[in-house]
Amino acid sequence: MAGCRGRVWTGLLLGALALLLAGPGGAGGDAADKVCVARVQGTIGPATAGYLARAIGEAAGRGAQCLVIELDTPGGLLDSTKQIIQSFLRSPVPTVVYVSPPGAWAGSAGCFITVAADVAAMAPTTSIGAAHPVGIGPGGDKPDDVMKQKLENFSSSYIEAVAAKHHRNAEWARASVRESAAITADKALELNVIDLVARDLPDLLRQIDGREVNGRTLKTARAELVDIPMTFQEKAFQVLAHPQVMLILMLIVMYGIIGELTSPGAILPGVAGLIALVLLMYLASVLPMNAAGLTLIGVAIALFLIDVFAPTHGVLTAGGLLAFFLGTFMLFDRSEPFLRLSLAWVLPATVVTALFFLFIAGAGLRSQRLPAKTGVGTMIGRTVMALERIDAGGGRVFLEGEYWSAVSPEPVEAGQLAEIVALDGLTLKVQPATARKEVRP
Repeated sequence: MAGCRGRVWTGLLLGALALLLAGPGGAGGDAADKVCVARVQGTIGPATAGYLARAIGEAAGRGAQCLVIELDTPGGLLDSTKQIIQSFLRSPVPTVVYVSPPGAWAGSAGCFITVAADVAAMAPTTSIGAAHPVGIGPGGDKPDDVMKQKLENFSSSYIEAVAAKHHRNAEWARASVRESAAITADKALELNVIDLVARDLPDLLRQIDGREVNGRTLKTARAELVDIPMTFQEKAFQVLAHPQVMLILMLIVMYGIIGELTSPGAILPGVAGLIALVLLMYLASVLPMNAAGLTLIGVAIALFLIDVFAPTHGVLTAGGLLAFFLGTFMLFDRSEPFLRLSLAWVLPATVVTALFFLFIAGAGLRSQRLPAKTGVGTMIGRTVMALERIDAGGGRVFLEGEYWSAVSPEPVEAGQLAEIVALDGLTLKVQPATARKEVRP
């Protein structure tokens, strides 16, 4: 009996040890299943493409069942969209794009991304479509009709191929590019643009549980959710990639550099302007600016500066205001909502710029033209009395409580007045006060 009880205790101990080694998911695989979640809001750009590529890699590293991407975007850049789709095609884990929360929009680039996912889902009262490509060419200029047609043909064939790969409605996908078609979530489900409509994330996970994707059966009903947030750097570049931020950076560049030129030695304006210039050059590759708009802004700056010196009674300033307003208004392409710079930004920027040049930059430039009021420069032009004969060999004068050595190309007798014309070290160069001849140091 003792041996039997010993074998029982040994079996129990070995069973407990096996459970411990198996971990929380040892009794069943469901507890160990994970679903990673990434959230994309706002404009699609390089920061978004990098974030989703990293999220796919992290989800694969965690052995997740899938990566769910909650999407709400008005659109973005075609190059960044292509990078995201390529990341989807190379992804070792299934990708699920979920347009949410209610009221969200998968517009333009968001439409491409949604139809490219392994599973496409939308929340109620969301919409998708209007995938016509943004008409921006190199340097921010709009392409001509031929290039525009080529871009449209490429985009329509691209989204058609992506939709066909996942057996979705390729005809509607093409219409979303050529005709800017847009539909609601229920209509998208009816037309086979998406796979399902889910109320929320738990409902989505219940609906895709057991679905076979790329030869893999998803187990998501009781999976653990793992958020993959944006890093600080990704968030910073995501926030910066907006026309409003680029306008502010452009103003900082303009105010900082001109402020440094008009007030040499201030240092801070120049440093701020230089940093803003570097950021602006980076962002210009993300949201290209219109060359005509930049030219008008440059003309406005030139008119403001000229009016500081020229007595035009404000005519050039008025022209500069008009040029700056039109240049800022034209700075970005207004055909897409995410590129639109509203009058609520353009008008205040114009007024602030006018005030800056009228009062700050103008005062700095005018002050540089005034005669010196302190220091050695104040001696030039003053009249002093010679204490002794002054000639090319030397002499002395008394100035502001001090004795100064002086030389003169023309003799100045003791007691006569002499005019200071230059300073060479600690020696004054003078000439007779009646002889207005210039003596150079």
